[in-house]
Amino acid sequence: MGRGKIAIERIDNATNRQVTFSKRRGGLMKKARELGILCDADLALIVFSSTGRLYDYASSSGMNAIIERYQEVKEENCGVLNPISEAKLWQREVTALRQQVQNLQHNNRKLLGEELFGSNFQDLQCLQNQLEISLHSVRKRKEQLLAEEIQELNQKGFLIQQGNLKLGKKLRIAYEHKMELQKKIYRGIRSSDQQQAGGSNTKARTRAQNIDLELCQHEHEDE
Repeated sequence: MGRGKIAIERIDNATNRQVTFSKRRGGLMKKARELGILCDADLALIVFSSTGRLYDYASSSGMNAIIERYQEVKEENCGVLNPISEAKLWQREVTALRQQVQNLQHNNRKLLGEELFGSNFQDLQCLQNQLEISLHSVRKRKEQLLAEEIQELNQKGFLIQQGNLKLGKKLRIAYEHKMELQKKIYRGIRSSDQQQAGGSNTKARTRAQNIDLELCQHEHEDE
């Protein structure tokens, strides 16, 4: 004959109630331990008997830590924190930030070659690899900046070269104008020598002055 189903209701007999409590409590504690180990869960179990006796179980993080975590999550879900919980929350945040700052400062001193006495071979090897990676990045950035600077200088040199070619062209034109005007002056002087003295010499000088004035005007235009 199979066992019949037990009605889920209060057991009136005190002895039977105590025996059932002891059996069910042991099974509940066992299931709680198995759940924590198998599933890596943080859990806490609190049981008070009918006589007021306390039975509890908590995973490795501890009963107080789990209760505090429960209160925080419950208050966060409700959207309201009491002053004590809020102060504890900010205190934990400050502690975590201080620890992060200390870790960063310690790592920075290691990168500078300080506080290496407590480091083993593996730590030093990792530090060396990190420094080599950083050095490679610095060199790559340096080469990039040098390449950009060289390209910019080449562009400036090209523009200067183009400007020099334009100036050279203007100088050649000015030189040709000057030679042409000088030829006119020489022709005017020779023609004036063949003319008569007096008024004709005056006309030749006037013509020469006009040619000089024209030469000066061309020079100003070339500038």
